[in-house]
Amino acid sequence: MSDNSDLTHKSVVDILSTYGIQTINSFRLLSGGSANSNYLVKTSNKDYVLTISEQKSSDEASKLASLLEYLEDNNFPTSKIVKTTENEVISSWNAKPIMVKEYLDGDIVDDLSLPLLTSLGEQLASLHLLPAPDYLPKTLSYGVEKYDEIKVYAPESDFFSWLKETQAYIESFISEDLPYAMIHSDIFSDNIIVSKDGDTATIMDFEEATYYYRVFDLGMIMVGTCCGAAGLSFEKAKALLTGYQKSITLADCEVKALQAFTAYGAAATAFWRHQNFNYLNVDEKMKDHYKAMQNIAVEVLKIPNDEFQEKLAI
Repeated sequence: MSDNSDLTHKSVVDILSTYGIQTINSFRLLSGGSANSNYLVKTSNKDYVLTISEQKSSDEASKLASLLEYLEDNNFPTSKIVKTTENEVISSWNAKPIMVKEYLDGDIVDDLSLPLLTSLGEQLASLHLLPAPDYLPKTLSYGVEKYDEIKVYAPESDFFSWLKETQAYIESFISEDLPYAMIHSDIFSDNIIVSKDGDTATIMDFEEATYYYRVFDLGMIMVGTCCGAAGLSFEKAKALLTGYQKSITLADCEVKALQAFTAYGAAATAFWRHQNFNYLNVDEKMKDHYKAMQNIAVEVLKIPNDEFQEKLAI
């Protein structure tokens, strides 16, 4: 991880003193991407995650920290931000924004149980019912609005041709009637922490939170938590939707669009992987990583729309 900031024990002590946190017992770099350097810091009475934003500006990091604070104030369970002794939501180190959060103890679980998926559906609905802060972006960083960026590095590729065809299909389901909400937009199993007893699941990592179509969040979470080697599990997706619809009844246009937006979630992820590993952060081992998501999108769109709705009982 050459892009990660390399902290020493003294650096950690100096940074956390700004937060009034003393007695550092141990710290270690957590696995993750190049956008952030995340350190697990253990103290005598509590554990924390110290995040160095490698790519965000101070303003962007402040907005993310403020969002976490907003979610806590509205009783939405996720990572809790820790403020400095000066009541600031971020600090800085080597001119990079620093954020400190309470550590969420638990595990990442690839195969989530049906009760946990129902609970996650309830949580997603509660997120969508919260008023969206006005500082949230209004477009997705990997949404259909960005697909033409592939012209820069792979304009003649089969993937770009497929992506544009898929975009046209998705956009045929977009109308002014589709409800907007504050969405997470990236709920995969590795952005969910399951408690040690397996009873609760907590959504974390709101880096891509956006004010966008709420049906996109449903499609994305189905891709991120209900898909495996055999494709989309309708049993899991039904459990998820059961929890969601305890609080929110899908509009007719959302019911019709859900299949397209499930494919959208997979296609958007494929686009991000293709661009990241073939252009922005070239990685020979990961260059074909996008194909798994592309295949999910293709398989989802093979299902007749009425059959898709019937299988989900919506």
